Amino acid sequence: VLTPTGGVLSVPPAHRAAVSAALDGRGADGVSEVDGPLAAALGRPGAPILHGVFRWSSAPAPFPDLGVWIPADDPSVPDWLHPFGGEVLVALDAGRYVAGVGIKRHDPTGGELAVVTEPEAQGRGLARRLVSQAARRVLAGGAVATYLHAPSNLASARVAEAAGFPDRGWQVLSLGPP
Repeated sequence: VLTPTGGVLSVPPAHRAAVSAALDGRGADGVSEVDGPLAAALGRPGAPILHGVFRWSSAPAPFPDLGVWIPADDPSVPDWLHPFGGEVLVALDAGRYVAGVGIKRHDPTGGELAVVTEPEAQGRGLARRLVSQAARRVLAGGAVATYLHAPSNLASARVAEAAGFPDRGWQVLSLGPP
């Protein structure tokens, strides 16, 4: 995770010095010139570096609750939500799934939210309401609610902002598949 003033890294200890050196070459936008050197520093020259906007919230937007929490393995839950396990948050329209949020529980201190709205239901504010509702649950459980999206995903950026996840200039970099 890169911040506007530095970074917090999770890399194998043997690669720490090389990764630090690669990140010292960041461009004016904070990342443009690090992809090649970073992949090489991690022992995978030429591998893609995936970029994401990293956000968190301690004060989700106060939208009224919209969704219902149901087991991730419920037959009405779409396949993409099954891996989250436990309960997932869904919005239903006439009993049919139209949007949902899963919580990735990386550890007891953080819950990363993922949201998808069916195309026919987009533009109705469902995602922002579900994200803020899910963030309140994460916070009530004593964890930090986080939200990641691709820099080019402007719709997801708008959902994050509206749900109370401001862009603080933090970015996440991840080594992609070969």
